[in-house]
Amino acid sequence: MSRTIIVPVDLSQQAAAVRALAEARQYDPDGKLMLLHVVPPLPNYVAAELPDDIVKSRLEQVQQALRGFAQRAGVAEADTVIREGHPGRAILSYADEAGADLIVVASHDPGWGDFLLGSVAAFVVRHAHCSVLVVRQHPRKTAAG
Repeated sequence: MSRTIIVPVDLSQQAAAVRALAEARQYDPDGKLMLLHVVPPLPNYVAAELPDDIVKSRLEQVQQALRGFAQRAGVAEADTVIREGHPGRAILSYADEAGADLIVVASHDPGWGDFLLGSVAAFVVRHAHCSVLVVRQHPRKTAAG
């Protein structure tokens, strides 16, 4: 039975997303991949001043960028999904909606801001209703390596 695997993609951190995709494929080569990019909402005072076609165009550009990323990463069979909102909440909401079996999320090395504010990966790990695999940016070095 193939699993539904959500891979959140931060288009500004594509190298990390490529590592997450590789881990997802290794976990279940036949799994159904869902690439998800979350666009932070525009503040209301900004959105109110923009024509609707600009906001729509912004989402279309992100969709094209996500499809281009999937193609460059060698993923031919994956659904691409764009959501707007808080990244952690949007990832969890979509995972529940899609009936995800696994979320594979890339995580950068934590800095002080992450300890004080938390990161998207930490939020997803704490609140997900399915398994979560966190792919670190720099794997821990072994004594031999």
